[in-house]
Amino acid sequence: MKKFILIILTALFLAPSVLAEEPSFWGIFQNDTREIKSLLNSQVRYANRTNFDKFIATYDKNYKNADGFDLETYSTLVKDIWKTYDKIKYDIKIKDIAIKDDCATVKVEEFSYADIPVSEKMDGVLKSEADSVYYLKKINGKWKVSSDSVISENTSMLYGDAIGLDIKLTAPAKIPANTEYTASLEFTPPEDTIAIASIASDKVEYPQKQAKEVFRKLPDDNILERLFISNSDNVNEYVVASIGLTKADISDLSIKLSLTGFGYQITRVNVIPKKTEESNVEDK
Repeated sequence: MKKFILIILTALFLAPSVLAEEPSFWGIFQNDTREIKSLLNSQVRYANRTNFDKFIATYDKNYKNADGFDLETYSTLVKDIWKTYDKIKYDIKIKDIAIKDDCATVKVEEFSYADIPVSEKMDGVLKSEADSVYYLKKINGKWKVSSDSVISENTSMLYGDAIGLDIKLTAPAKIPANTEYTASLEFTPPEDTIAIASIASDKVEYPQKQAKEVFRKLPDDNILERLFISNSDNVNEYVVASIGLTKADISDLSIKLSLTGFGYQITRVNVIPKKTEESNVEDK
């Protein structure tokens, strides 16, 4: 889950009123910067407490993000995620704030983490990192998030013996629509372990559709590759790698396979829309 910010606010800046009857431009700029930080800080606070109403109230009613989700769709997505993973902790680092008139652009690094146990014998961990950009507008004197875009994003959900693996999933950060590209998965399985894996591609949409997975044994060089063609619908994509780890127990001429770990590694591929060529029509 993305779109949250965590920052410690400094003490309020108080300019002596005797120095000027009107606030300076620099003072106005500082006020806007503090208000933007406060807004994004409150998003993280509300998200970590799963306070949906206050969290959504930080968004403009006309909000629409780079994946095409409006506020209604995004609200449903947030509810579903918090219902499934209510213990996710969010954090963020502000890299830059640019303000012009009643608009602002904020570049951030985002992080999320959650423990996701599935049984007494197998625990899981969710981790996510992203570089994102927030777009804000001042509406009736208050800053609201009007849009956002994810520049890059990597998420892992690993269970059991998969938690300790160094998994590398590589795909282009952006690609033109209807263009061929390669995704590769690389990891070294634990000793005496049979590893299977698959790589699939999903559109970034809601509700999310399940991609068709084709599992195969990890090659001897521990690298699995797959060729994709980016969609022609101008929709961003996720490349999803699934892995499974098993061990064989041989006794009395019988073989029993036991699952020791599994997981998913996900990376974003932003699709660059095709330019629509417009032909000039001469009126006769």
